[in-house]
Amino acid sequence: MADRKRFEAAKKSMTYAFERRTSLAEPFLTLLPIEGAAVSVLRGPIGQWTVSASDDTAGWLDELQFTLGEGPCWDAMDADAPVSAPDIRSGAEPRWPAFTNAVNTETGVGSLHAFPLVLGSLEIGAVDVYSSRPGELSAVEIADGSALAAIATWQVLRTMLDKERFEEIPFPASRREVHQATGMVLVQLGVSVEDAELIIRAHAFATGSTVVEVAADIVARRLDFSERGRGTAPGSKLDG
Repeated sequence: MADRKRFEAAKKSMTYAFERRTSLAEPFLTLLPIEGAAVSVLRGPIGQWTVSASDDTAGWLDELQFTLGEGPCWDAMDADAPVSAPDIRSGAEPRWPAFTNAVNTETGVGSLHAFPLVLGSLEIGAVDVYSSRPGELSAVEIADGSALAAIATWQVLRTMLDKERFEEIPFPASRREVHQATGMVLVQLGVSVEDAELIIRAHAFATGSTVVEVAADIVARRLDFSERGRGTAPGSKLDG
């Protein structure tokens, strides 16, 4: 009974989060045996951004997945199903080698779980939650987390469609620069937003750079993927 009361309280909190301007991440902390959560948009015309994060580690995990283009959030959204990594420290996680290596190197995260933010054929993003301890979520906890994520999907959509609310979101300067760079690559090559993001990530991987560093080169016009700028390397100057 106590678990059902906790679920109903988390559900109510999420249902009224848009009107009350409260955190979309916090209800997951009250519902699941976790230490942090983040709600993120992974696809769409506005690019990738963290809508809500409970702490710095949750935000960092989101940023890492944005940069690498891999991780539980991507898999959960693509599969429209929950994804779990109950022991991320074990090193036996072939799905996301770069992401797993970074998590093991930089943090004390023990387990990760992700829930999709998907509405019909509209893939929006995911919720990722973490704990410092390895461990599985129970079938009930996965079902409850999925139900809460379904409500969060609507709250994210409402935020995206509300111009005033969207402009209040404190995007980091680096994330804004990545958005700007994505738009520039889109124009340079005439590709979709998703393909522009993929090109930036691929260039970052090939050159051993971060996505933020590549974006800075694109915005500063040191890197141009169009025919005019093909072959231009970071650090060089383009005409005009």
